[in-house]
Amino acid sequence: MRGFSAAVLVAALFVGGCAGPDESATSRVSDEPLVPVADVHPGIRFDIRYATADNFTGERLYASDACLLRASVADRLARVQDRLAAEGLGLLVFDGYRPLSVQRKMWELVPDPRYVAPPDRGSRHNRGAAVDVTLVDAAGRRLEMPTDHDDFTEAAHRDYAGATPTATANRDKLRAAMEAEGFEGIGTEWWHFDAVNWREYDVVGK
Repeated sequence: MRGFSAAVLVAALFVGGCAGPDESATSRVSDEPLVPVADVHPGIRFDIRYATADNFTGERLYASDACLLRASVADRLARVQDRLAAEGLGLLVFDGYRPLSVQRKMWELVPDPRYVAPPDRGSRHNRGAAVDVTLVDAAGRRLEMPTDHDDFTEAAHRDYAGATPTATANRDKLRAAMEAEGFEGIGTEWWHFDAVNWREYDVVGK
């Protein structure tokens, strides 16, 4: 894992023109840095959709495809990867830390708190404490899930009963692996998981 100074440099590249942390916000401040997940576990794969136009907005939102998380959250994700690797599986990450400026753009398009957190309070992604993931096999091929990433329909809900048996089993396997290492899901997105202690972190950026 890289040191704090390297992580800060990567974060600056990632957010582009976004401002740094708001030092006036002192509640729940953590000195835990954002770190590149790729440095924490080389086996984790990435498909950072918001660094491309292949996302629900139709435009590139991130200046870099580096995936950042708080250091301890990245460590938890590494343990999930190790757990899955024992079964010949692995993780593919769609999103991690998200600048608040991007959250505002998303809210303008989808002002629905079931799927996009209101930017006035910030999302768990804006804290570096949430990750969007799916499962892949040993060759990196995505396993069948009920929907693609960022599907705003009931089929993406965690308790959706209309998926194929294979997709349902894969969704449940992902959930079990994530929960075993200290993550919790949300009801409307099978791919989204928060670190259970996400409230300890402040929103990063403006």
